[in-house]
Amino acid sequence: MAFWRSKSEPKAADPSQPTAGSADGGKGGQAEGGSLLARMRAGLEKTRTVLNTDVRDLFKSEGRLVDDTLLEELFARLIRTDMGVEPATEICDRVGRDYRARVVKFDELLQTIADQTREMLSGASTELARAENGPTIILVVGVNGSGKTTSIGKLANNLHRSGQRVLLGAGDTFRAAAVEQLTIWSQRIGCDIVTGTANSDPASVAFRTAQRAVEEQYDVAVIDTAGRLQNQTHLMQQLDKIRRVVSKQIPEAPHEVLLVLDATAGQNAISQARGFSEVAGCTGIILAKLDGSAKGGVILPIRRQFNLPVKFVGLGEGIDDLSPFDPANFAAALFSR
Repeated sequence: MAFWRSKSEPKAADPSQPTAGSADGGKGGQAEGGSLLARMRAGLEKTRTVLNTDVRDLFKSEGRLVDDTLLEELFARLIRTDMGVEPATEICDRVGRDYRARVVKFDELLQTIADQTREMLSGASTELARAENGPTIILVVGVNGSGKTTSIGKLANNLHRSGQRVLLGAGDTFRAAAVEQLTIWSQRIGCDIVTGTANSDPASVAFRTAQRAVEEQYDVAVIDTAGRLQNQTHLMQQLDKIRRVVSKQIPEAPHEVLLVLDATAGQNAISQARGFSEVAGCTGIILAKLDGSAKGGVILPIRRQFNLPVKFVGLGEGIDDLSPFDPANFAAALFSR
C-alpha cells in the first residue's frame, strides 16, 4: 500500500503509548492484504467482541424478524462502540431497507453492517500528500497522552522503510521527556533530528527543521508540536504560528497536519477533533492505541462530522505497529466472526 499521494493528484476513491525502547512488533506498516487484515482484526478485538456479542444476543439460531423492536435494540448496541448517533442511525436505516418484515440471520445482518461501515469510511484518500517540489512537511498535533510522540516515531519508521530520507523536528519543547523520546526514536530508525532547548519556542524548532529539510534536500520532515488541550486558546494559537513559520521556508507547507487521537478516549476524541480541525487545519488522523480500545467505532463520527480521513492506525506497541488505514480492511475486521 502506498504512503504517498502527490499534491497535484485528485483524492482517490476508496477501493498505549509505549516508550521508544519497546520491543519491535510485526511489519504492520508494510503489510499488505491478508496480513494487514489479520493485524487489523487483532487491533479491533476488544471492539469486535463487544459488538458481535451484543448483536449476536439479539438473534436465535433460526434468525429474527426485522421490525422496529429489532432496529431499536440494534441501534443501542451500535452506540456502545462509540460510533455515534448519526452513523448508527444510517446503519439501522440500511438494515431496515434491506430486510424489514423479513427473517434475517446474524451473519447476513453483520455483512450488511460491514458494507455500510465501509461505505461511510470511503471517499477520501488515506495516502499522505507529497510536495510537488522539495521536502514534504508533516505537522503532528494532539493532546498530551494521546500517543503523539510515539506515533511520530512509528510514522518516521514507516517512511524510512519505504525509502524516504526523513528528518524529525522535536517541537514539543515544553516536555523534556518528549524530546528525549523522539531522539531515541531517531537513533533507532537511523534518521536525523532537530531539537531545541527546554521551554524554547516550538515555532523556532519548526522553522529550523523546515530550513534544514530544504537546505539538505530531505524527502520529508515530520515535526512534533507541544501537546495541548483543544480548549487552551493561547496554546492553540501557537499551532497557527508554527504553520506560518514553516510556510516561510516552503510556501505550500505544511502539506499534512495529522491529528493523533487516542482510540480509548471514545467520544472525547470528537471534542479533540473539533478543536484541532478548526485551529490547526488538520488533514488527517492517526488513531492511536486502537488495540487497547473497545470504542473503535469512534472513527465513524469523526469521519462524518469533520470529513477527516483516518490515515494510520496504531495496532500495538512495537516500532512497526502503525499501519496505513484501509476502510475495507477496517470494516471486515470490525464485523468479522
